[in-house]
Amino acid sequence: MPYRVLYLVDHPIQYQAPLLRRLASQPDIDLKVVFKSLSGAERYMNRGFRRQLSWDVSLLDGYDHDIAPNDRQLAAHISRCDAVWLHGWQGRRMRRALGAAYKSDRPVLMRGENTLFAVPKRGLRRIVKRRYLDWILLRCAAFLCIGSANRDYYLAQGVEPERLYFMPYAVDNDYFRAQTKKAAERRREFRAELGLEPGRPVVLFAGKLQPRKNPALLLKAFRSIDRPGLRNPYLLFVGDGVLRGSLERAAARDRDIRVLGFRNQSELPAFYDLADVFVLPSRREPWGLAVNEAMNARCAIIASDECGCAPDLVYPDCGSVVPAGKLKPLAGALATVLSDPDRCRSMGERAYDRIGEWNFDRDVGGFRAALAAIS
Repeated sequence: MPYRVLYLVDHPIQYQAPLLRRLASQPDIDLKVVFKSLSGAERYMNRGFRRQLSWDVSLLDGYDHDIAPNDRQLAAHISRCDAVWLHGWQGRRMRRALGAAYKSDRPVLMRGENTLFAVPKRGLRRIVKRRYLDWILLRCAAFLCIGSANRDYYLAQGVEPERLYFMPYAVDNDYFRAQTKKAAERRREFRAELGLEPGRPVVLFAGKLQPRKNPALLLKAFRSIDRPGLRNPYLLFVGDGVLRGSLERAAARDRDIRVLGFRNQSELPAFYDLADVFVLPSRREPWGLAVNEAMNARCAIIASDECGCAPDLVYPDCGSVVPAGKLKPLAGALATVLSDPDRCRSMGERAYDRIGEWNFDRDVGGFRAALAAIS
């Protein structure tokens, strides 16, 4: 008989839908996904992008799902499952679900995004958070680690290694590879549509234009490099957010910088295909799934050391990891990767190979291992 798993998450998330479909297709797993609301699957206000949007890929097809907007409905779902899988513990709803599952003797699998970047270093706040975390962590049977930085966080909080299972943050590699290959067929036309001259390298940032993502630092670094000596690269910002206006004002004075606004999920592969280098200079970034996407398009990668994905994905053979918030190291990494086209292409190939191993098959394997341990 299939093992009944109840997955609780606040709303549909575009990155998760393909994985949920994969898990739901497993004959030994009976997956039920319960949302607080369907806001992500419908047109909604995205605070990070600061705009109304609706995703142009399916977020609900291929798996059994329901909504439970109140505690009574949530408790009913918990009573009918064998185990509860929670997406993080932030918010009153998740904490109540954790407490209800614990009282009902339903083992809880926790998959959060926490890293040590967010841990208070000292003082009363650290003491209070420590007690709060003890309450959370003791009520979880096992933890599904999205990467090594996430695993290190749990170990630092005293979680035993035998309660940790590897379920990496992955994207639908097959989808992004197929769409990037399709985009390559009209790359020349797409460059012309964007007004990009042939032969000039492309540096890409894709994501929310907000302070934590640090796009302004990338702009400063790009302006500081010897662009004529590096084949006059372009810098493209794809996304929206609170910093869009300031970036657009800067781009208006520099024809090599383009701020292209929000682009939907199906549009992104064409931009990854254009790019030679993808840069994510974030502060306190739990992971950075745009890096996964860009690696599937053979981009060389530059990421800050506060990106959770950096220790697992960004090896020296496929890019550079730079100190978060530091201008000179970021500019230096940009100049280095752009200075040698052959090395840049080689880094992109190594990135493509590496991300091919960071996939949904490993997620399913890790999930099964955790289920076996708690059942």
